[in-house]
Formats: sequence, C-alpha cells, structure tokens
Amino acid sequence: MKNAAVVVTSISAPNFPLKEIASGARAAGSRFIVIGDGKSPASFELDGTEFYSVNAQIETGLGFARLCPTAKYSRKNIGYLLAIRGGAPFIVETDDDNIPRADFWSARDRSVTGRVAPTVKWVNAYRFFSETSIYPRGFPLEELTREREAGLPCTGTATATCPIQQGLADANPDVDAIYRMLFPLPVDFDPNEPLLLPAGAWCPFNSQNTTFFPEAFPLLYLPTYCSFRMTDIWRSFVAQRLLWTCDWQLSFHRATVYQERNDHNLLRDFADEVSGYLNNARIATTLAALDLPHGPEHLTANLVACYEALIGLGLVGAEERPLLQAWLSDLECA
Repeated sequence: MKNAAVVVTSISAPNFPLKEIASGARAAGSRFIVIGDGKSPASFELDGTEFYSVNAQIETGLGFARLCPTAKYSRKNIGYLLAIRGGAPFIVETDDDNIPRADFWSARDRSVTGRVAPTVKWVNAYRFFSETSIYPRGFPLEELTREREAGLPCTGTATATCPIQQGLADANPDVDAIYRMLFPLPVDFDPNEPLLLPAGAWCPFNSQNTTFFPEAFPLLYLPTYCSFRMTDIWRSFVAQRLLWTCDWQLSFHRATVYQERNDHNLLRDFADEVSGYLNNARIATTLAALDLPHGPEHLTANLVACYEALIGLGLVGAEERPLLQAWLSDLECA
C-alpha cells in the first residue's frame, strides 16, 4: 500500500485502533489522514498521522471544508479530497474503532477475480462469507425473506474491473440496530474468495473498510443532509448505480479488520435508521429507473442526477446541492 492514503474521521483522542492504523501506515509507507470535528481534542498527537482540526480543514482552501457544517460524518469528504490532492493511487477508508490485520496493508488491484453473485435485485453479500443469518446495514428488511428463500447460487468465477472494493469486518460487523438487539455478536466471517456483483444486483456497502481507485473517486462523496446512519449507505446505492454506467463492478472481500465498537445507544441508532428501513428499496428502484448516459466521462453529471433524485424523494435535503457542487469543484482542482 505504498503511497496510498487511509482516511478516518474521529472525535477521539488517539485510541488503540488509531494507534494501530498509524503504526501500520508508517510501516507500509501510506498516508494516514484523520479529519477532526468540533468535539475533537484540542491537541491530537500521533506519530505518522496527519490530523486536521476544523480550522486546519478550512485553511486547506477547499470549498467543501468552508461549507460543511460541524458534527457531521460527511466531513470525512475533506480527508478524501486531501488524499486525492496528494496524488494517492487509491484511498482506503475506515473508522476509529476498526483494528487492521496484516493483510489490510496488502497491495490492492482494481482487477478482481472472484465468485459471481446471482443476477437478482438484492444480494446479501454477507451470506457468501458466513453461514449465519447475518445481513449488512442498509439491506431492505422486506427483502430478507425472499433473499433467504432464493438460496446462494453463484454463477461461476470471473475477473472484473472493481474500482470500489468493500472489505468485511470481523467481531462486530456492520449490521443494523435491529440485528444488534435481536441476534448474538460477535461474528467472524469465513475467509472466502471475493464476491463480484453484476450490474443490476444491489447490496449496501459501508465506509468502514472500503477501497476506492481514482476512476471512482467522485463516488466517495458522502451526503450531509440525511441521517447519520444512512449517509454511507445511500452513497453506496448512488455509487453502485454509477458503476453500472461504466461497466465496472463492486466487489466484497474477506475481513481485513476487526471492530472493537465504540459505545452506541442502539435505540438512537434504530431511530436514525428508520428512514433507511422505510426507503432503501425505494431508493434503489428510483436510481435504477434513471436514464443515465453511459461512460466514465458522464460520471460527475450522473452523480448530480442521482442526488437530484434523492432530493426529489425528500430523503436528502435541498441544502445538499451547494455541498455537492463544492465537492465537484474541489475535485477539479485536486
């Protein structure tokens, strides 16, 4: 992972996961960018880490940094922009409660060989790595029964261009509040071969262990004016829709981190996820129905079209428009 960038947003003082990421980044020759927020400690010192306070973010000259409100996970976008400005060959994002294993620091390749998921509307990628009845945060609840009844028939193996690659997390995988309140954890995934999702197949992915290559950098964008628990999930739906316009695929791979989860109020998480429980399938249907031009040259225009659709559904606020435009302007200058 030499010269790559690892990006985290955190309000924590240097904790064990952050120290482990910093140590691994130093050994791998990677940048480690930590984006602070209003509640971040006044002094953040961790060898091998580039920490940006809110004031330091504004001083970067990024338009997005000036417009983005504080206390928002979407401030992580600033870290992406700084990594892109620095010429990162790819970006790996994670969170401040994920501890990387040795293979987290392995070389990445946008060309992935793996099992091909069935061409159905909703694919529960977690079940290709586990025999437990586990599903990712953002998976439509109304699709779970149909998904279980459909079984898990792969359609062989293939090699595909995957500029977005979702890695799993052991111990405390990314599941929703309902799962956490009803089913036992921890869960560790099986170290199976990667899974490729063909065009037309949906599965939410998160921001906890995810690699983006340069052609997909515009798709890193996290929306601000929506639920905190849905920002990365709804980003994932937009990203998947736009991957299809470029003949690219999304892949999932074995866990290369394990999570020691920060304290959460599960009822508060549940409340923050309600907009997803009610609308995730609707979002996918809406995005799939968009008439989008084909080809990477249309990626940014198509990104705007997708967010206009989410604004039209009333799920993302109209205040998102200037932030998205600032993101695209900053990308052009990076």
